[in-house]
Amino acid sequence: MSAKVYSATTLGLESVSVEVEVDVLPAGLHNFTLVGLPDTAIKESRDRVSAALKNSGFKPPHQCGRVTVNLAPADLPKNTPIYDLPMALGFLLATEQLSFDHRKKIFIGELALDGKARRVQGVLPITLYAKEKGFTEIYVPEENAYEAALVKGIDIIPVKNLFDVAKHLCGEKLIEPFVREEVIFSTEEHEGLDMSYVLGQEHAKRALEIAAAGGHNTLFIGPPGSGKTLLAKTLPTILPKLDLEESLEITKIFSIAGRLPKDKALIMTRPFRAPHHTASAISLVGGGTFPKPGEISLAHRGVLFLDEFAEFSRSVLENLRQPLEDGEITVSRAKGSLQFPARFMLVAAMNPCPCGHAGDPQRACACSPFQVARYRQKISGPILDRIDLHIDVPRVKFEKLESKETGAEKSTAIRTRVESARAIQKKRFAEKACRTNAEMTSHMVKEFCALNDATREILRGAVTSMKLSARAYMRILKVARTIADLAGAPAILVPHLAEALQYRFKE
Repeated sequence: MSAKVYSATTLGLESVSVEVEVDVLPAGLHNFTLVGLPDTAIKESRDRVSAALKNSGFKPPHQCGRVTVNLAPADLPKNTPIYDLPMALGFLLATEQLSFDHRKKIFIGELALDGKARRVQGVLPITLYAKEKGFTEIYVPEENAYEAALVKGIDIIPVKNLFDVAKHLCGEKLIEPFVREEVIFSTEEHEGLDMSYVLGQEHAKRALEIAAAGGHNTLFIGPPGSGKTLLAKTLPTILPKLDLEESLEITKIFSIAGRLPKDKALIMTRPFRAPHHTASAISLVGGGTFPKPGEISLAHRGVLFLDEFAEFSRSVLENLRQPLEDGEITVSRAKGSLQFPARFMLVAAMNPCPCGHAGDPQRACACSPFQVARYRQKISGPILDRIDLHIDVPRVKFEKLESKETGAEKSTAIRTRVESARAIQKKRFAEKACRTNAEMTSHMVKEFCALNDATREILRGAVTSMKLSARAYMRILKVARTIADLAGAPAILVPHLAEALQYRFKE
C-alpha cells in the first residue's frame, strides 16, 4: 500500500513543497530505500525513523517487508533532515497503523531515536509558504513553534514526539494549536555602547551620522588605537530602528542559516557582523555544496565590519564587488544557483601602512615607500570606488583623553536626526524599490539629485581634478543628497556638495 504526506524545503530564501511518498510491499526480504536526491543526512533517516517508530510503540519497517520512500520532485536536491516526521507518518499511513486526512497539513521535523521531535532550520520561510499555498495546519517541533507563530492565518501544531502527534492525528489525544501571544515589536538597545563614549573624533562621528542616514559605505584610515573599531561598533546605536518588514527579512536569513537564537523568534536589532580577516570567500559571500547565506547576507539591513581591511585576502575582498553594487549575491555551485539578499552597510578600518604610523606627526613611520605602496595596493581601486566615505582618523590628543567634559553628544540625539533623514527618504522613495539614498539607481540620481549652476560647476571641477569615475560621480551625488536631507534642505546646495567631496578617496 502507498501513502503521501506533505513537507517542504528551502531554496535560498524561498520554499518549495516536497511530497513524501511511502510505498510498502509486505512480500520479500526487508529493504528500506530512499529516493529523490537525498543527501547523507537524509539517507540516515532510515535508521532514525525505524528506531523512532519502534520506540514509540509502532510496528517498525523491518517487520513490514520492502519500504520505498520517494521525496518528490525527484530532481530537487534535499539537504536537511526535516523529513523524518513526514516519513514516519507516511509509513504509518501506508501500513494502516494510522489513518488521517493528510490534505491541508504540512509536516517538518527531525526525530530522535526515542521519537522526540528536534529543532530544525528554515521554519519561518516554510510556514510563510504553507500559508500562501492554502495549508491550514503546519506541524513543527515544539522548539520551533514560537518562530512559526510569527505567521498568522495558519494553525501551528507543536510536536513533542512521534507518539503524541500520532494520537492527535487519529483524534485520541488532541494537541492544542500553539497559543500566539501578541508579538510586541520593540527593538532592543545595544547595551554598553554609545557614541558619547568616543573621545574626540568629531569629524569621524559626523561621517558616521551621514553614513547611517543614507546607508553609505565607510572606510576609516588611521593609526592603531585612534578609535576606528570603537567608532564602527557604535554605528548600530545611531541606525534607525528596524520595522517589522525588515525584521522578518533578517529573521528568515538567520533561520535558513541556522543562526536564529533559541530564545528569540524574531530578530529585533540590526545585525552587526565582524568576520576575522582570515575569513574565506565562502564564509563571507556564502556557498557550500548546498549554498547557504554568508556573512554579507547575515549583515543584511545591518553592518558588515571588516577590521584590518588590508589584511583580508585580496581575492576574498574582490567578491564584494557585486553585492556592494547590487545589494544581493548570486551563489552558483554545481548543485544549484541561489540568490541571497545582501543590502548591508560596509564599514572597514585599516592602518595607513604596515607599522600603522604613516602620516602620524607624533611617531615616525618605520616603513619604506615601497612597503607603504604595496600595503595600500592590497585594496583594489574598484573596491575603494564603491566606498562612499573615506575618513582619516588621527591619534586622539592627550587633552581629549583627560577631558572630564560630559558634553559629548549621545547616540539617541544623533539617531533622532538620522531617523528624520530616513523619513524624508521613505517619502521620496514611496513608489520606488529602494529605502535609502545609497540604493538609488543612476536614473533616480538624475531625478532626485538635480544640481543648480553653482553646484554643477563645483562638481565639474572636482571630477576633472580628482579624476573621478562615473561611479564616484554618482556616489558623491548620493552622499550630497543625504547631507541635504540631514539639513532638511529640498535641494542640494554648495555646502552639501562641498562636504560630500571632502569624504571622497584621494590618491
